[in-house]
Amino acid sequence: MDLSQSKPAWTSPFARETLRRLSRTLPLDDITPEWAWGGSTGGGVRVAVIDSGIDAEHPAIGSVQGYAEIVERPGGLALNTAVHNDVFGHGTACAGIIRAAAPDCELYSMRALKSQLTGGGAVFIAAIRWAIEQRMQVCNLSLGTTRRELFAALHQLTDLAYHRNVMLVSAANNMPVASFPSTYASVFSVASHGEPDSALFFYNPEPPVEFGARGINVRVAWQAGGWTTATGNSFAAPHITGLIARILGKHPDLTVFQMKSILRALAANVGIERTELR
Repeated sequence: MDLSQSKPAWTSPFARETLRRLSRTLPLDDITPEWAWGGSTGGGVRVAVIDSGIDAEHPAIGSVQGYAEIVERPGGLALNTAVHNDVFGHGTACAGIIRAAAPDCELYSMRALKSQLTGGGAVFIAAIRWAIEQRMQVCNLSLGTTRRELFAALHQLTDLAYHRNVMLVSAANNMPVASFPSTYASVFSVASHGEPDSALFFYNPEPPVEFGARGINVRVAWQAGGWTTATGNSFAAPHITGLIARILGKHPDLTVFQMKSILRALAANVGIERTELR
């Protein structure tokens, strides 16, 4: 057998005739907010909110480009793409934060939670798979699970999202308990800070939680066109989702690991002394 003529698997992307030419990005220390998102409103970026639904009539939302819902039926799971409402208010709150940060992004409502913000593991997995298959660019996951039996299936899905360049933004558990998928390296894991500036975000060099955004005493959109003040990592995650949508609106070809590097470079606690944050 002549081994010199055989090619190892996975070599085709690197062959001369198929090799993709990619644009350069700036060195990390040279990245500025103006370069990253200056002038961008997130136009054309597809953002899925997997939650309790989105109230498109709320003045903070304006429009929803598409709907989907995973429904449990006796014969198994089914996909319903009819227009739906928000059964709790949580999804509208997250969508309103995203819309404020990236006003021209395309919002898609994937309803996976019931009226008490509960949902089955199979529904959760199917909802994420839907977002991946629909080629959503960013997916807000202000929900998670602590069920260990779902660890492997969710891990496989988040890796698939990473490979397809679907950016999953996952809120950390509000309790000091690991939840999935926020602990996976392939997602943008987010917890709360208490600063009043919604544009301010921090980087944590000791994951699993990587980024901190405003999530304490946040005024958020709610049901029936109303508003409420809420606290939770659920409301920190969409600040990062909206920012990612703005960046993708200007740099649509960025990969997940490039986006993480850009956010790290522009975090408010990078390159300054600790005393400057006081």
